[in-house]
Amino acid sequence: MITTLSGDTSRLLATVDFVKEQDTATLLPLLFPGLDGPELRTLAEHCRFSHAALLVFPSDEAELRAMLTDCGLVAALPPRPSVVVRERLAVRHRRPAAELDASILRPAVTGADGAHRMVEVFALTVPPGSGLEAMAAAERERQHEAHVAFEVVAPDPLVLRGLCATLARYGATPDGGGYNPHENGTVFYFGAAAEAKAGYRRVELYVPGDHRDILDAHLAEHRARQPAETLLRLLTGAWTTQALSAFAQLRVPDAMDSERGVGVEELARAVGARPRNLATLLRYLAMLGAVTEGRDGFRLTESGALLRAGAPGSMRALALMYGGPFYESFAGLVHTVRTGQVAFDHLFGENHFDHFARDPQLAELFDQSMAAGSAMFDPVPAHPALTAAAEAPGGATVVDVAGGNGELLGRILAAHPSLNGVLLERPHAVEAARRRLEETGLGTRCAFVAGDFADMPAGGDVYVLSRILHDWDDERCREILRHCARAMPDHADLLVVERVLPCDGSVSPATAWDLHMMCNVGGRERHAAHYGRLFADAGLALVGRSPLPLDGNVLHVRKARSASA
Repeated sequence: MITTLSGDTSRLLATVDFVKEQDTATLLPLLFPGLDGPELRTLAEHCRFSHAALLVFPSDEAELRAMLTDCGLVAALPPRPSVVVRERLAVRHRRPAAELDASILRPAVTGADGAHRMVEVFALTVPPGSGLEAMAAAERERQHEAHVAFEVVAPDPLVLRGLCATLARYGATPDGGGYNPHENGTVFYFGAAAEAKAGYRRVELYVPGDHRDILDAHLAEHRARQPAETLLRLLTGAWTTQALSAFAQLRVPDAMDSERGVGVEELARAVGARPRNLATLLRYLAMLGAVTEGRDGFRLTESGALLRAGAPGSMRALALMYGGPFYESFAGLVHTVRTGQVAFDHLFGENHFDHFARDPQLAELFDQSMAAGSAMFDPVPAHPALTAAAEAPGGATVVDVAGGNGELLGRILAAHPSLNGVLLERPHAVEAARRRLEETGLGTRCAFVAGDFADMPAGGDVYVLSRILHDWDDERCREILRHCARAMPDHADLLVVERVLPCDGSVSPATAWDLHMMCNVGGRERHAAHYGRLFADAGLALVGRSPLPLDGNVLHVRKARSASA
């Protein structure tokens, strides 16, 4: 148990003794009184006591080193920065995070049972006269960062859900958490039971691997208990959009490395920014997980690297679009809700297709942003309709209607060498698609048609409408689908790629895109049954539906029997 002792060294020594003396089977009932029998055995089988954590307040690194030595601890110095603890301290005490030097060490400890554990030492440097003494005194008293941790052994989603449910039955309350992509580990924080006898009020469950699907439910329950904090996080969402957009616009990711840190001064020179201001932006991005901060500077994470220009799967164009024209027009959401008029049209005086077409740079950016969601396309080439077409004697033709820069058609042709393609697009876009497909060696198998939906090429074997119908109201969708139906031979298939609204009210990106389409484009997302009615109105029938990444779907459509009889 942690007791009130004088000095950080005494507190740290008490933590070391605690880690040495405890084991999983004895500690769990202390944290969650009443836990016994089969449930205790199940928990002890699937998780093990790994460490206890403490926040100390040395005046400098030399004092921290002496503190560790006095407690018999050996750890590599200098310690690594602890961004999470620094941010929590800044929020709790309303201090700028830049003023706080918080770090972390994990010296090893051997338990009385021979098990290898750690003491997680958080250190906030408090130089004499720094004005941080009051903060240190308050943290020593309240022990906000003190916790005990258990690591889940060989995690399985069903087992993990069961562990969380068991802890909840014995008084555990969700208290935050997160996913660390660098360690590929997921952390679940709980408040211990009110009757806990271990002296710790916070429990960490560390789970190797990515378990963000389960973490989302855990965090939702945590936030439901803190409505003011939840609302504040939601209200600052615009800051996140602009921070990521500015990061991409300044091309900071292109000047960074994912293997080594780069100092702020060097980055500022490379991108033409003020070092102090760039540092503030990077610290915020570290909180978002786009970069990490170390002693050698800032490094890109896997997510941040997607904002590099030209990177595989780059989402830079999407960041610029969402932080640029669409961000501006979202300020007119009230106008759209009140009047039904599209905010983008109200702000810019014309619809987004015409507006982008007048500006070649914007037009290119829009086409690139559409391709940025290309992960949704990954399974499309393997759709049975395309596979069957590829196996047809004499070859077959795929018509990509309003196919953008040719990203999806290129994937289909690359996957099926026997197929040929036709791409229909607006004049400026069709040239970009031609260049893209020629660069990949697929241009000789593709014809390019500049025009509108009324210019639908006839006689294709498979038609593709990828993220097109959600741009338009129902009447325009019916018109587009009728053009498809007239062009399609009786044997042809139509593949419609869209996000589909859930019928049960569950959380879905399609719900967010529905708001975006209403405000910025004048379109909408729809339920599967709604699409089915639109198809029927055009003499078509929905015959199948397959899920795609990023909450997408392939709606498989054919001519209705009465229409083809």
